[in-house]
This record gives sequence, C-alpha cells and structure tokens, in this order.
Amino acid sequence: MSRKSYRVNFPGGNGYRLAGIIDRPAPDGVSRPSPPIVVFSHCFTCNKDLKAIVRISRTLSEHGIAVLRYDMTGLGGSDGDFAKTNFSTNQADLSAAIRFANTELGRVTALMGHSFGGAVSLAHAGQLSELDSAQLKAVITLAAPSDTKHLAQLLSRRDPNIEKLGRGSVTIGGIRWEIERQMLADFRGHDLPAMIPGIKAATLLFHSPHDETVNFDHALRIMGLIQNAPGNSQMPSLIALRNADHLLVNAPEDLQFVAETAAAFLHRYASSS
Repeated sequence: MSRKSYRVNFPGGNGYRLAGIIDRPAPDGVSRPSPPIVVFSHCFTCNKDLKAIVRISRTLSEHGIAVLRYDMTGLGGSDGDFAKTNFSTNQADLSAAIRFANTELGRVTALMGHSFGGAVSLAHAGQLSELDSAQLKAVITLAAPSDTKHLAQLLSRRDPNIEKLGRGSVTIGGIRWEIERQMLADFRGHDLPAMIPGIKAATLLFHSPHDETVNFDHALRIMGLIQNAPGNSQMPSLIALRNADHLLVNAPEDLQFVAETAAAFLHRYASSS
C-alpha cells in the first residue's frame, strides 16, 4: 500500500506549538474499514525524526495504519525550552497530540512509544476514564521503563549540579542538554507502577535483553503489573529483541520485524471497526 506523509503543527499541552508528521495510507479509491490510528511518542531528548521512529511509522502506514509522530515541547521542530519540561509536560503534550489526531485522522485507537515516550503512553493509558479506555484499544512500547524515578537518579549522578545549583547539563547522543532541578523533582513525583495496572487496552512490549539504557527487568515488571492487575482480562505480550540495542540501530532487520509485528498487532486489536 502506498504512503502519504505530510508535516503538521498543532497547539501543544503547555502553550507551545508542536511539530508533527503524519504518515498515512494514500487514498486509492478502494473502500476499506477505518484503519487503526496511532500516536507515536519519542524517547527522552529524541524527536519524531529518530531513525527507528521514522522507519516504523512509515512501514505502519504502508500496512494501512495512520500514524501521527510528533515532537514534544522544546525538542525537534517544536517550540519551548526543553529544560523547563518534565513528565507532566510530556503527558500534556501527548494529550494534545491525541486531540489533534482525533480531528485530523479520526478517533485514536492506539498509542506507541519509544523508551520514555513509552512510559508516557503507559501512564496515559493507565489513567483513562472507562469511556476513553473503551476507545483506546492498543498500546505498544519499545524499550520502555517501568518508572520515572530511575531517570532522575541517572541524571543526578551525571551532573550533581542539577540538584545542588538547580541547573546543570548532561551529554546524551553527543548533544549537551540543559537540565533543571524541577525536571528531576517531577520525575520523582510520579508513580508509574501505580498507573500501569489501570491499562485496559491490549498491550505489546518490545525490549532487548541486552538493552544497556533501560534494563530488560523493566519490561518484565510492566508485564507483571498489567497481568496481575485486579479485574484485568488483558494478557500483555512481550517480545524479546535478542540482538537489539536501545535505539534499534545495531541490527536494521529489527526495525522491519518490529514494524511488521506491530502492524499485525494493531490490525488485530486496534481497528476502528
């Protein structure tokens, strides 16, 4: 199936314009059921143009799935100051992206997130009302952490001045990022493990046992939190990516496998009809 991609921008959840790209099946005149509609959230300090996100999003659209990938506040092509953001602002931006996609594409039926974007997606899905839970049919994560506190600890260790002086910097992916104390405080203030059991949507977790950034134990914990939640009939699925790294760049074949498996999962669980 051919793909149509185009740039968009929309009001974010924190008073700034957010940049996005929509990858969707190109119209071909054939009548089909409404496709799964996905909002794809990127990792900490990443953006919508990360190779893995681009490849997966485009492949999904070629399999008949509409995807909005977007930049959170202060990252990529979006406005705002990254140092002023945190997990709360990330959640607000995801909510804004869903509102925009609902208007632009139709009712969002699935969330997908890489690393910290996966955590944001899990948090959103776990806090939905009963009505919204029925409309969100699937959640897919790639290398997602099971909590937000571990990132605060990691950043604090990398530069103690963040805590001592209120502002510091860390180098991630060869880029120096300014970090404020408020970001770490916000990360510590969220209880993601308490939110995850509220997820009612079908859930698929991709994670590498060799991930050196987010340990595989996080995937096992997420799986346990969902499957052991009282009254939850959904059994999450976990796929171990044996040769993958955190950014899915070491083995190009992993990207195709993830995209095609995700497409099958979304058609099975997140079709609108």
